[in-house]
Amino acid sequence: MNPRRAAYARARTIVVDDAVPAPPGPGQARIDVAYTGICGTDLHIFHGDMDARVSTPAVLGHEMSGRIAAIGDGVEGHRVGDPVTVMPLSWCGTCPACRAGHSHICHNLLFLGIDAPGSMQTSWTVPASTLVKLPETLPLEHAALVEPTAVAIHDVARAGLQPGEHALVVGAGPIGVLIGLVARLGGAEVLLVEPDPHRRTLAENLGLRVLDPAAVSVTEEATRWSGGAGAAVAFEVSGAAAGVTTAVDALAARGRLVQVAIHPHPRPVNLHRFFWRELTLIGARLYERADFEAAAWLLAAGEIPVSSLISRTEPLERAADAFAALESGSGIMKVLIDCSGGQR
Repeated sequence: MNPRRAAYARARTIVVDDAVPAPPGPGQARIDVAYTGICGTDLHIFHGDMDARVSTPAVLGHEMSGRIAAIGDGVEGHRVGDPVTVMPLSWCGTCPACRAGHSHICHNLLFLGIDAPGSMQTSWTVPASTLVKLPETLPLEHAALVEPTAVAIHDVARAGLQPGEHALVVGAGPIGVLIGLVARLGGAEVLLVEPDPHRRTLAENLGLRVLDPAAVSVTEEATRWSGGAGAAVAFEVSGAAAGVTTAVDALAARGRLVQVAIHPHPRPVNLHRFFWRELTLIGARLYERADFEAAAWLLAAGEIPVSSLISRTEPLERAADAFAALESGSGIMKVLIDCSGGQR
């Protein structure tokens, strides 16, 4: 099979064509990509919202799994055939954030799949430092969700969530559901808010309690659910102005608002509520290597049932259809692209 790739060409246009695999140089590895997931950032690019950042044709994709096909000089600890995923971050090591030990939010961060070619291709050459080993028992289809699970693990860690605390998750898309599952594993009481009936049903089937904000007062329900106090932590995952208001209004005294979603515009925030209840705002962005390794372990152990989140899988040749399906939002959670051509 000739190497192929799916590339963003212009707004709402994905082109699938031949690719020329790059042989791994020193410190690099080439991966035979198995699966690539499409995320919200990929959709933003597809819509043309990030044309100032991406260079076309842009090979997207950073939620992935595959096997090592070749290794460059100087790479140790990895073998051809190993199942892997990629933590798609490359940092400078010299900026203030890196020097402070926060390299995942490097001032000069390079994100593979956005600022550099990503995994939506049959063969992908990456720095070996980005490789994360996968357990052999973890199906590669499920392993494509290690990256979003790592996001959820990082978000819950940023919250400082403690067993027994009440955690409200506003938005039950893939990340919101994963946050709910990770928080529950940590012993928290979890309540989700989601207007979409399909997403509510999926979350409920996973044993999560979900509110429809059109049917009830979230603030009143969260107050009753928490014994009158309000939520100790609220994760804002909706990306909507109403979601911010809902999360803030539902917080207990000295509650923590964890901002997970990327908002395209500045949002009004009730600062009087922050003053009155001594609330704390916490930003949560990306992940660290420990989050990736923990995510791979949780998925392999069956602690996070990610198969329930996979709504559809399309072959690489139909990548444009995969984007259209996710964009439709109708009964869709996570869409994967099979980059292997059936050769895994």
